[in-house]
Amino acid sequence: MRHDDRQPNELRPISIERDFTGSASGSVLIKAGRTTVLCTASLEESVPPWKKFGLPEGEEPTGWVTGEYSMLPGSTSPRKRRERSKVDGRTTEIQRLIGRSLRAVVDFKALGPRTITIDCDVLEADGGTRTLSITGGFIALCDAVARNEHLEPSAVITDALAAVSIGMIDDEVLLDLDYSEDSRADVDMNVVMVGNGEFVEVQGTAEGRTFSRDLLNRQLEVAEAGIRKLMFLQSEALGDHWPLDKKPENA
Repeated sequence: MRHDDRQPNELRPISIERDFTGSASGSVLIKAGRTTVLCTASLEESVPPWKKFGLPEGEEPTGWVTGEYSMLPGSTSPRKRRERSKVDGRTTEIQRLIGRSLRAVVDFKALGPRTITIDCDVLEADGGTRTLSITGGFIALCDAVARNEHLEPSAVITDALAAVSIGMIDDEVLLDLDYSEDSRADVDMNVVMVGNGEFVEVQGTAEGRTFSRDLLNRQLEVAEAGIRKLMFLQSEALGDHWPLDKKPENA
């Protein structure tokens, strides 16, 4: 058993509260243990200027999805300084990961000349903030698409999407690491996967030791099972706003 009484392949307790704020088209407060992230999705009826370059006259540009990420000052101890004029390298990397992940399941042509921005603000950080941002960001994205009268969700959203952390401590593979586990893991990975079982991204780092191909496969198998569970929870939370024909089964 782990320090919080979880099994090695068990997720932290997950809670999902949709419509946490009223101004954004989609907003979700998602928690995994103590890690808490507010994900909002804002839809604009325009696209970045570069999406219009080189288009034939009269042809509409396709859409765009992007992500932003920040950790609020009180999300960690000691306090994290607010990023005002310059975004640090870690934040930039995570923002790009969130954007890449969400774009993997969006049909830009079906979205049309619109931009959806997913803002992920960490209220409390206890490990796994980037993966939880992707999981919650997908829910906010689905709500934003479903609430636009000009969009057909089943055309815009092409597949499910979720992410989870995985790691190894003392030769044991552990799912969904909190900070105390992540800080002493020999291997630390973040896995982003779509519903058909293909991966958007696998970030794996050996902190204290190298790892074999067999160990990589073991970690991916445990991560996939955890992501399947997260997709089921997403579909349950979204209800009628689940955009795909088939809902995931409870893993």
